Amino acid sequence: MGNLIDRTGRRYGMLTVVSRVGRAKDGHASWLCLCDCGNETIVSGGHLHSKMTRSCGCLNFTAHLIHGKQGQPIYHTWRNMKERCMNKNNTEYNNYGARGITVCNRWKNSFVNFYADMGEKPKDMTIERIDNDKGYSPNNCKWATHYEQSRNKRNNRIIKYQGKAQCLSDWAKELKVDRALLAYRLKQYPPQIAFNM
Repeated sequence: MGNLIDRTGRRYGMLTVVSRVGRAKDGHASWLCLCDCGNETIVSGGHLHSKMTRSCGCLNFTAHLIHGKQGQPIYHTWRNMKERCMNKNNTEYNNYGARGITVCNRWKNSFVNFYADMGEKPKDMTIERIDNDKGYSPNNCKWATHYEQSRNKRNNRIIKYQGKAQCLSDWAKELKVDRALLAYRLKQYPPQIAFNM
């Protein structure tokens, strides 16, 4: 069969290879794969390479007959959300799955449920977690613009003043002060003074 190709972390259709698990009947290595639908399946490396197997078996039944959304933006949002949280080889895993961000069981195991809860993906909007330290679930997610997303990043400095909490950029805009100047003032003084200089 030649040299073994390490397929760990590679994607084949809806499948992400998790690990090698032995040898298939066709002589190729067998691989444990995680399907986008949440199921695990063991597939021959030959079937992965030739694209004979592209899902755990749910592709034709679920993606086309039930929801018909595969290939559309809403389906990519669901798949990418799960990848960030569940696939250790995903480039964004360290910011999501590695720090405990999960996908609720209702969504992890069913695109249909995700679609029922979130609806169509609005143009130029992305899925946002309302509380950045909690996972993806119906009560913690909404559609947001890129501007709103940028205001909800973990590295944003949130400043509370007179019962209102905003990031530094929004305070600077509201107070009509240069952001860098406001940041400097806040290093020297509490908001009660820095905001009124």
